[in-house]
Amino acid sequence: MTFPAFVDLLRQLYVNVAEHEFALPDKQQTDSRVSLLTGVHRKEVSRLRGAGAPVRVVPDSVSRTSAIVARWLADPQFVDARGTPLPLARTSEAGEPSFAGLVESVTRDLRPRAVLDDWLDRKLVEIDDEDRIVLMEGAMVPRGDGEVRLYYFARNLGDHAAASVENVLADAPPFLERAVHYDGLSEELARSLEAYSREIAVETLLRLNKYANQAIQNDPGGSSRWNWGVYILTSDATSLVAEETPENKNAGGETA
Repeated sequence: MTFPAFVDLLRQLYVNVAEHEFALPDKQQTDSRVSLLTGVHRKEVSRLRGAGAPVRVVPDSVSRTSAIVARWLADPQFVDARGTPLPLARTSEAGEPSFAGLVESVTRDLRPRAVLDDWLDRKLVEIDDEDRIVLMEGAMVPRGDGEVRLYYFARNLGDHAAASVENVLADAPPFLERAVHYDGLSEELARSLEAYSREIAVETLLRLNKYANQAIQNDPGGSSRWNWGVYILTSDATSLVAEETPENKNAGGETA
């Protein structure tokens, strides 16, 4: 992605969050107020608002795929005792769980064969030696689909920014936003911590997905939404302007 394209996407994100998250009660959000909130020029605000709201519009490739994958990772009939997604037969035989049954448990608008062909092409699944469909790890990490990656970039960054702003403005921070950080590490230790934290993060994501996926089955529905996320960053800090001192080397902690 080029820098101008990134800047334009970030500009869209700012305008979208200001429009939807910071509207005044019983008042129409105006271009002028959005411009004041974001610092984006009013003409650009008008153009971007007219182009739609990318953060709130969920691409079909996201909503359908994520719902089916979430069910595969959470529903007891599609995972083993350890919570690992089972390889699935194409169609059901003698009541056994199948890929067709998985897709149909989420939506009747899509043919299971069409979903399978699409997922094979996107390398979200593969066929094993017993002609069973196996979920790939890449199904949980959007890589090749630009639309999917840009959607999650805008959504996750927007939610993180909104939570951060609320925490700064509120007397008592309403949202959990913490980080554990250590500086002055060797590259080997930094990579080791990255691998360990990634393992814990994936395990937690799977547990939360299982809990939410089961709880939603009996939920009447409404206008509320919930998003839980985690990020990991490992980088070389030698290019930073600030010099390392004995006081800040290996400084670490949990920060709000």
